[in-house]
Amino acid sequence: MDFTAIVIVILLGGFLGGKLLHRLGLPSLLGMILVGLCLGGSGLNWLTLTLVENLSGLRAIAVMVILMRAGLGLDQDKLKQQGSVAIRLGILPGLCEMLVVAVVTVYWFQWDWLTGLLLGSILSAESPAVIVPAMLKLKSQGWGVKKGIPDAILTGSALSDAVLLLIFSLLLSRLTQDTGPVLTGVAIAQIPLQAIGQIIGGVVVGWCTAKLLLYLLTIQKLTRTSLDDTLVTTCVALGLIFIAHKLPYFSGYLAVMALGFFLAQFDPPLARQLRRSFNHFWAIASIFLFVLLGASIPVGILQDIWLAGVGLLLISLLCGRSIGWWLSTLGSNWTPQEKLFLLPGNSAKATVQAAIGAIPFSMGIEHGDIILAIAALSILITAPLGAWATPLTAPKLLTKDTIDPTKVLHSPNTTLLAAIDTSSFAIEILKKTADLARRTDAKVIVLHVINHPESQAFQQLKQKTQQHLSDIPYIWLTPSGTIPEAIVEIALTKQVTAIVIGKQGLGQRLLMGSVSQAVLETSPIPVTVVAAP
Repeated sequence: MDFTAIVIVILLGGFLGGKLLHRLGLPSLLGMILVGLCLGGSGLNWLTLTLVENLSGLRAIAVMVILMRAGLGLDQDKLKQQGSVAIRLGILPGLCEMLVVAVVTVYWFQWDWLTGLLLGSILSAESPAVIVPAMLKLKSQGWGVKKGIPDAILTGSALSDAVLLLIFSLLLSRLTQDTGPVLTGVAIAQIPLQAIGQIIGGVVVGWCTAKLLLYLLTIQKLTRTSLDDTLVTTCVALGLIFIAHKLPYFSGYLAVMALGFFLAQFDPPLARQLRRSFNHFWAIASIFLFVLLGASIPVGILQDIWLAGVGLLLISLLCGRSIGWWLSTLGSNWTPQEKLFLLPGNSAKATVQAAIGAIPFSMGIEHGDIILAIAALSILITAPLGAWATPLTAPKLLTKDTIDPTKVLHSPNTTLLAAIDTSSFAIEILKKTADLARRTDAKVIVLHVINHPESQAFQQLKQKTQQHLSDIPYIWLTPSGTIPEAIVEIALTKQVTAIVIGKQGLGQRLLMGSVSQAVLETSPIPVTVVAAP
């Protein structure tokens, strides 16, 4: 199968699989992972391991989109409020879970300490592919935003992955040396120093890159459209990941997230445009990410290790990660319910495990096949559970607060109510309503209080409505009764965003003392009055 056919199969199969599982009440990412399993070596073998490795660049793009969305959505004020908690969430849960995994593997699996820590560094990493979309959705709905809980989780997740990926690389380097699995005091001392250096380097590189990007886009006016802005920003963000891979002196993932964060602070209008663009990118990038993730899962290896793997995951989560969560929120203003929310909101594993889980096996590390199997098992269990449990538990454990639309892409359902009669002025109301609907991507309710629905004038009005609203979803309502009361009542019942009404028309009466005036005086919903041309 050629490359074009593979891309079509991935996109179409992932989309349909995600929609099917979503309709069944399950996370759509689970459907995409299952499609990947079917297309991979455990199924049709269309996505071979070699092909998945060749398509790893698509996975890197998807991760970049995730991190840019996270950075653009961070709230500086909330981070100042919860800065200590965010930093502790970035260090303590992952390290505590890693240590518990090492203890279990040493005393239960009879492994050496270094290999146990290696497995722990893989399993303890959090998944931006699951956590970032979930937290941004909570922010757009207002859950926990007053205390900055989603922001703390987003920041902590990025820091945690940066620290654990560094520890993984150091442990892997030690295991592949000829001296054997001996962890010296010097090597142990290097880990926190290098981790701090990677984090500081990522933030500094992100800040400098944001300044440079704004200089090119706004001062030198390198671009002319929002599409140009998005294209340049995307290339720069991908460049940061590539440079960090070649020159590992800073965290590339953290640099991308910092780039998005500083862009949002320096130029909010640009950040708003980028937020919308990267939100659209994620719809496609998520399909590639999770389908390729599913194709890389070695189902065959899971058969012999799944029971012990599940036990290891439960112990590491309930003992290690829970201790880390408790220490991270100690002394904070979080309620017990909000602390409990970390269980579903901060435990999903997918992206990092899929990216590095197979490396020990490919490099011939002892027990590498078991490490790969347990990493795959952690994806299959925690990713769907995290995606399903986060929106389910948020309304029960978090408080709903006012949404800040400057920090997230907030797109509430917009509905306009156009109140018209059979006069010629109705055309102007329809034109104004159509213009507003196209600008806000709104639906329209066309309301006409009538006594003779079969009259010729009414039929002509319906034809004119179809002509002016042909590209806009709309419905007709024809109630009876007093006109002002009917307009306001239906607007409240249907929860419309705004009412559009004419200054004249609706009986050809003037605004003062007319239907329009009555609606203006009684409606709690905004009213747009259209004047004659």
